[in-house]
Amino acid sequence: MAEQTASGYIQHHLQNLTFGHLPDGTWGFAHSAAEAKEMGFWAFHLDTLGWSVALGLIFVLIFRLAAKKATSGQPGALQNFVEVLIEFVDGSVKDSFHGRSAVIAPLALTIFVWVFLMNAVDLVPVDWIPQVAVWISGDHHIPFRAVSTTDPNATIGMALSVFALIIFYSIKVKGIGGFIGELTLHPFGSKNVFVQALLIPVNFLLEFVTLIAKPVSLALRLFGNMYAGELVFILIAVMFGSGLLWLSGLGVVLQWAWAVFHILIITLQAFIFMMLTIVYLSMAHEDNH
Repeated sequence: MAEQTASGYIQHHLQNLTFGHLPDGTWGFAHSAAEAKEMGFWAFHLDTLGWSVALGLIFVLIFRLAAKKATSGQPGALQNFVEVLIEFVDGSVKDSFHGRSAVIAPLALTIFVWVFLMNAVDLVPVDWIPQVAVWISGDHHIPFRAVSTTDPNATIGMALSVFALIIFYSIKVKGIGGFIGELTLHPFGSKNVFVQALLIPVNFLLEFVTLIAKPVSLALRLFGNMYAGELVFILIAVMFGSGLLWLSGLGVVLQWAWAVFHILIITLQAFIFMMLTIVYLSMAHEDNH
């Protein structure tokens, strides 16, 4: 029974608040993973969407407040923090991006801060936010996940947005012919036209896999690391419900130790997502052939 209870607790915390078309023909919330699966493609993870938008607005409001209060005299703590962050991101862009674009630096700053804020929600105890959702809804069985980056739909969505920019700038800088040539005439080439024609399928296969690997690496790296971190917090939380005093005490120690270590993870994952975006867009701006 204890095993089933622990298993149910873990599954409940790993399920999103899903809204969609129920089997009886109505629209509503899924109360189990099976119901969420039956909703099909047009099912919405409202917790992921809600927290993503809310944290994005928080980012905008904080930076807008810092911009409104900016002064050339003695800056306040908020202005100092924002300036340090902007200088850090700007330095990363200058070191890794070799083209010319007014979009890359603001994009990199947005990605870093937004992903960091979404990751940082993982530091809130796993039961607090779901309990607030239960209190608001009055439904004790409703699931709720607050860490948007533990949802592959969110990370894939961000990765596809970056991928669209990669394609856009590749075509803008190289032209349609240059972009197609990059996919079909490299890495293997030959001065013999017949041989070059035979090499086109091989080149396309290699370059297409390389191209598709970019959004896949962006999405799965962020999702995998954050999902694993969330799962560790959930497993530690299970220790508190064991009924054993020594195990609960060990859970307190592990909770704090993992939270301190997780601060590094959430920051590093935001930085990696930003840096890979900068590097991929820099490659899209290169026109060497």
